[in-house]
Amino acid sequence: MPTFCRHGRLEANCPICSKKEFLAPQTRTGGRRPATASRSAARRSPTRAGDLRVRRLARAEDDGYDNWAVPGLRATLEAARLADEIAFAVARLEELRSDPPSLYAEAAAAGGEEGLWLAFLIAYLSPTSGPEPFAGIAAARTSWAAGELPDLDGVPLGPRAGHDPARGLATLMAYRARAERAGSQAAALAAGEPSLTPQRRFDRAFERLSLPGLRRAPRFEFLVVAGRLGLLDAEPSSLLLGVDPTDPTVLAAKRILGIGDAINLQRRASELAAEAGIPIAALDLAFVNWTRPDDERITAGSAAEASAATRDRVAAVFGVA
Repeated sequence: MPTFCRHGRLEANCPICSKKEFLAPQTRTGGRRPATASRSAARRSPTRAGDLRVRRLARAEDDGYDNWAVPGLRATLEAARLADEIAFAVARLEELRSDPPSLYAEAAAAGGEEGLWLAFLIAYLSPTSGPEPFAGIAAARTSWAAGELPDLDGVPLGPRAGHDPARGLATLMAYRARAERAGSQAAALAAGEPSLTPQRRFDRAFERLSLPGLRRAPRFEFLVVAGRLGLLDAEPSSLLLGVDPTDPTVLAAKRILGIGDAINLQRRASELAAEAGIPIAALDLAFVNWTRPDDERITAGSAAEASAATRDRVAAVFGVA
């Protein structure tokens, strides 16, 4: 008796059923749908500002490199590049404290609520690359006292921006609303709690900046900048890597430090910073820049020159020249 397949044809003659027999073994997915055939992929929304961007950065050739401080690295060249990026990030932090450039200097000079508001806008919009990194932010900025939100239509966004045009001004509205409920931005950021250490105040302020649409990078950057400019008595004691698994710093840390667990990531990053004698905040930018091509490095509007002494100290920890 002839056997019919589920397509209503003779099983031996069905072009659909018989085709399965000729599939290459590597195309079978063990019950999983191949990534190229995913239905959800077609329904994904367009990439928004701040969304994860996957980069394929060629890794240096494995030359047997092995170091306790950066157990994820397997090439001397990668360790040397990371030492360079850490030295630059440290120089940038020192520049913010001693000679801040452009709008950072204006925020420091303004102080108080106006200074915090400008520092927040800088972190939220992010300085762009190119000769005028602060031009868009300067054009869009508003006064805190005036109570007006900036018009962000067409404002260029930097690589670490927190603004999502699809959300409009929702994040800025939430920031102002929280400050108004607390009585001021400073109060909303735990500046009115004198019993807190600068490290605990940083952590508390970071928690309070958990606003709709505001990702880890601009939150961390804002508080680091505010602390360095003297606008807020806050200093990070860790990289706070457990809040956003898609954050570029988190992804870079996993690759560099050779572990995925957030608690151990924090611990290894802190041990690295302590051994090298650098601020933990420097690793936030350094880790990200280490993953980016040379022509896409993030300077955040800084022209600081890395200190050779800092670079040598970090390189010594890594065991590279």
